[in-house]
Formats: sequence, C-alpha cells, structure tokens
Amino acid sequence: MSEVTAVPLRPVGKSGVVALWIGVAALVGVGSFGAWAASRKVVMMSMPPAEFMAANAKHHGIKTTASGLEYEVLKPGTGATPTLADVALVDYKGTLISGAQFDASKPGSPVAMPLGQVVPGFAEALTLMPKGSRYRFWLPPQLAYGERETGPIPANSVLVFEVTMHEFMPMPQGMPGGMPQQPGM
Repeated sequence: MSEVTAVPLRPVGKSGVVALWIGVAALVGVGSFGAWAASRKVVMMSMPPAEFMAANAKHHGIKTTASGLEYEVLKPGTGATPTLADVALVDYKGTLISGAQFDASKPGSPVAMPLGQVVPGFAEALTLMPKGSRYRFWLPPQLAYGERETGPIPANSVLVFEVTMHEFMPMPQGMPGGMPQQPGM
C-alpha cells in the first residue's frame, strides 16, 4: 500500500483570480501588439515604392514636399537654411527601408556636402534644414537613383536618411563644380 502525503493548498481569493486573468490578458495583448508591429514592418518593406511612400506619409509628424520627399523634424534648428549653391557640413546615416545601412558619416566627423552634387532628393532635404536641426528623410526613387543600381543600393529603392545640420556656407570660389562628391551620394 502506498502512502500519499497531501499538501493542503490554500484557497485563492477572488482578487488573486482577477489578478491572474489581468496578467494573462496583458501578456496576450503585448504578444499581439508585437506580432502586429513585426508584420507591419514586413508588409511596409514589401510594398512598391509609391505605396510605401503613401503609407509612410500617413504617419504622425511626417510632412511631404511638392516633389514627393517626405521628412520628419526630429530636432528643430534655428536661422536660415542652405541653398543649392551652398556646401553643408552634416552628420548623416543612409539606410534602405529594410534598415540596411548603405552609407554614413563617421561619428564626430561631419562631412561637407555640396548641395549641387548630391542626388536631387538629398539636396532638397538639406535646403529644408536650419543649423542645429536633425531630420529624417524618405527619398522616393525618382529623387534618388531611380532605376539605377548603385553599389549596395538596388534600383528603385526608397532611401532613408537621418541628418544633422551643423553648418553651411557658400561654395568656395574658383572650384569648378565645387567639391568632389561624397561616397554614396
């Protein structure tokens, strides 16, 4: 004959059961939100560029220019903005909508960008930025490299840039076409 030792369980009160169900509901909610967020990113990345830009433009804080450039002000700056005849001193990071980085300035080493020598969307973007500002830009393919594949950038790619404007100045006199184009631009 086997002997079973019974360990008495304390009864759980109503508040304990309620707390348990609230915890279960919270976990289900967090899991559902995580799944939704992950699938939303995958869906956005698989969209054709025009659909992606249209969907992106609907997000809070995103503004769209007449050319189709989309931007978000992450940190406002003050003062004037550069013109296409200027050279801007910027920190930047360029990625595809997948998040894959294709170019960036070295941290703490701003890069001189002659606005007249970069892709049209990047030039337009820089003309929106006063000194001290930080923006995020989405360039549709027609304002970037279009149907050309360029290094790690596939043809018809939406480019995403995060840029900090440090300074800008007129293009130095006597420089034909200005300064050399920066890598990746």
